[in-house]
Amino acid sequence: MGDEGGVPFTLALIAGGIAGTTVDVALHPLDTFRTRLQSTEGFWAAGGFRGAYKGLFSAALGSAPGAAMFFSTYETAKKVSKRFSGDQEHWTQHAGASSCGEVMACLVRVPTAVVTQNMQVGRYATFNEAVSSTWKQGGIRSFYVGYGTTVMREIPFSFIQFPIYEQFKKTWSAWQGRETNPVQGAACGSVAGAIAGGLTTPLDVAKTRIMLEKVEEGAAKRYTGTSQTLKIIHAEEGVAGLFKGLSPRVTWITIGGFIFFGAYEGAQKALWKTGVW
Repeated sequence: MGDEGGVPFTLALIAGGIAGTTVDVALHPLDTFRTRLQSTEGFWAAGGFRGAYKGLFSAALGSAPGAAMFFSTYETAKKVSKRFSGDQEHWTQHAGASSCGEVMACLVRVPTAVVTQNMQVGRYATFNEAVSSTWKQGGIRSFYVGYGTTVMREIPFSFIQFPIYEQFKKTWSAWQGRETNPVQGAACGSVAGAIAGGLTTPLDVAKTRIMLEKVEEGAAKRYTGTSQTLKIIHAEEGVAGLFKGLSPRVTWITIGGFIFFGAYEGAQKALWKTGVW
């Protein structure tokens, strides 16, 4: 599939959008349970198993552009870095390219997550209410609360996941003597994501706490940064507190990784066949 130049920008954009939407819609309940487990209110007070699809519209709204931003940036950065290294592949190219992709994708993912997570814990009943209330708290800046922590979570996640994903695919292809098919690629992404997801759970917990913090008028923010938030959680809840939501997070990423990479590679192959690229 494709050529030595890599995946074209627009093809990666469309395939990534399709993959992102597929995963976020299919596995939204698991994401809701993860958010509630990590919230300060606790799982049952935040809603328990009720209303598992709260925030689905906002999640779906941001999934396609977020995934498209990631994959288009990832494929472009990977192609550029490979060119600068004399067309030689190295795991750092995939890690660096995926990090660039995450920084760009978070410009879409963070506002979406702020709205979605606040709906998941029952603070707002409708999408319009969530958006208008968030705007009143501080304009556009309110939608980017936790941006730094999210990027700090996504970059190590990508540094772990994508080199493993690419290496698994490369090894599998060499072993069978042909390119991996979408199912095989999906399996590689699933395993790589599970490993990365488990290791970065503490950063995910910190991100959720920062995004969900409700500051009363005139009061100081409790969570002011990633390191400080991690310290508070560890001091008050121990190591277990840093890994709240581990099971649904790893399950979401394992299943989601299979669907995501399968949909991405499947969409790529189908789009290539149209002859447009």
